Amino acid sequence: MVVIRLARGGANKRPFFSLVVADSRRAAKGKFIERVGFYDPKAPEGRESLRVNMERLKHWKAKGAQLSPTAARLVKQFAKKAA
Repeated sequence: MVVIRLARGGANKRPFFSLVVADSRRAAKGKFIERVGFYDPKAPEGRESLRVNMERLKHWKAKGAQLSPTAARLVKQFAKKAA
């Protein structure tokens, strides 16, 4: 199954997450199909902390990809902010 989830990057105590489309059998930090956004929880004031490519997200959801609970929460947050 294809899932849309977060992949952690960044340094110690400085997390950065990519929103990726990946095979559910792969490791969380492993190979992924496509990067559809990012989340930076420690972004300084005035800098973008969340971005999601909604077109690509809809494309993958139409093909049957499932959102992880955290990814779903962040997409909902982004959609509310963009509207």
